[in-house]
Amino acid sequence: MCGIVGIVLNQGNVAPLLRESLKRLEYRGYDSVGMATIANAHMILKKDKGKIDVVNERLNLDELPGSIGIAHTRWATHGIPTKENAHPHTDCKEKIAVNHNGIIENFVELRKELTERGHHFKSDTDTEVVPHLIEEFMEQGLNLKDATIQALRRIKGSYGLTIISAAEPRKIICARNGSPLVLGIGDQVICCASDIPAFLPLTNKAIILHDEELAVLTPNEYQIFSVPTQKMVSKDITTIKWTPEMASKGGYSYFMLKEIHEQPKALRDTLRQRPERLEKIAEVLDEASKIFITAAGTSFHAALTARYLFSQLCNVFPTALLSSEFPEAIGPSFPSDAYVIAVSQSGETADTIRTINFAKEREATIISVVNTVDSSITRLSDHVIYTQAGPEIGVAATKTFTTQVATLSMIALNLALRKKCKDIETISNLQNALYKIPNIVQTVITKEEEHVKRLAEQFAHMQNFLFLGRGINTTTAAEGSLKLKEISYVHAEAYPAGESKHGPIALITPGFPIMFIAPPDETYDHIIGNIMEMKAREGTIIAFIDEQDQTIRELADHSVNIPSVPPLLSPIPYVVPLQLFSYYAAVKLGYSPDMPRSLSKSVTVL
Repeated sequence: MCGIVGIVLNQGNVAPLLRESLKRLEYRGYDSVGMATIANAHMILKKDKGKIDVVNERLNLDELPGSIGIAHTRWATHGIPTKENAHPHTDCKEKIAVNHNGIIENFVELRKELTERGHHFKSDTDTEVVPHLIEEFMEQGLNLKDATIQALRRIKGSYGLTIISAAEPRKIICARNGSPLVLGIGDQVICCASDIPAFLPLTNKAIILHDEELAVLTPNEYQIFSVPTQKMVSKDITTIKWTPEMASKGGYSYFMLKEIHEQPKALRDTLRQRPERLEKIAEVLDEASKIFITAAGTSFHAALTARYLFSQLCNVFPTALLSSEFPEAIGPSFPSDAYVIAVSQSGETADTIRTINFAKEREATIISVVNTVDSSITRLSDHVIYTQAGPEIGVAATKTFTTQVATLSMIALNLALRKKCKDIETISNLQNALYKIPNIVQTVITKEEEHVKRLAEQFAHMQNFLFLGRGINTTTAAEGSLKLKEISYVHAEAYPAGESKHGPIALITPGFPIMFIAPPDETYDHIIGNIMEMKAREGTIIAFIDEQDQTIRELADHSVNIPSVPPLLSPIPYVVPLQLFSYYAAVKLGYSPDMPRSLSKSVTVL
């Protein structure tokens, strides 16, 4: 959700670095911006509603003095986007400033207590209780670190916090519980941020804070403590292999387009999994009597795809459940010997973490498919396999889906091999085909992007779309529909094509655009029947088909060609033109694909 940065320099003006670092986190939130620095033992704060560049033009954030400061870009959860609700938030005397990512669940109770003791609140946010709590404990004689620890013991909920105080002007306190926070350790700079790209141009040395840990940053050192015990914690420094260029636009107009184009490389990197790791996960899953797959958003569409893969290849039918619905849906029927595959790009998705904790309490074995090393989900898991998507800055996930499906395909193929559900030649052929997928995705981008762009520009003005697929590509249709609605604000509905006559067909009027995902698989003859039903009602057929498919090409009003792939692997290349269609539709309509309204990356609130 929100983007947080804190930087301590040995010398120099920190404000421009804070703004530049914050800009690299704008995908996490962009409805308001704020920055606080300390100079000559005085705190200076500027904040307002709006995106970073707009607020900077209005307030000139770069002119804030001092070599220590914190900054925040917000995605609203408590309180509408206003100057008053923008972070940082301060105490009564405006000597303590706090940035926060997460949800303080007991803020109403705390705010009532503090108000009764004479504290004055200026915002509608849950965050504002934090500086006031710290203020009270510092007035009792505690230093900033100890006062923060005592304040955190009063708080229920999730937080990623950065805190400064004019009383201790060369220090930043940062603390984490349920919301990501990472330290960046450089020769002349020490940073903390809610995501690694914030400080990559400054240093590639990072320390991942874990839940209930607190760090004290000064110009020359850092110390990490356990909040429950107050004891110092020793942690290893990780060298981040991403380059700053990987986390920047690299000449593309938007991160989303860059990341669509990065998919061939991301897939190649993902497919370079160590065989022994895949074999170990196959060995673990071979013991399972019941498998659940859980995820949220785009990752759930990858999970649904995996359900087909496991069923068709391994003679295993996993139950796929949305993380947000999992505990309520399964309830007391959850078996104690279950195996749960959790799928998440960030490894910090709150609903998925909640589901994992629910399953762990019932002694389930947890296997996670995650992109982010040392994230919360990886630490909760018994076994982890990493996708290799690299940083994904665009809010609308693209590399997430394709690399997750590739990873889950590898797992399914290894499990099928172990179970001997398919002959070795069939498995070998599918594995070889999977390794060719990156080149096929590159071909789709190279040959079809301009064609898809023209289609998107032609149909961007339409108010409604229907996405239809059958079999494994019902999930591809769902992902295509999600991409269009989340960045173009166009109503798009995905449906299994065979169910379209049970309601959606009543919506079809002349010219209504229907997107058919139609590879030549076992459902092919049926989907032709569905196309004919829509044509009979004068809908406009846009078909995504095998490049050799002449039959549907002649039936469709428009078609997009995909090189031939085995049907079980088709969701990976077939989703790419749907991503491009959504991107170019958003651009045509004048919207930023990277910053869809009301959405942010890595939703860490329930």
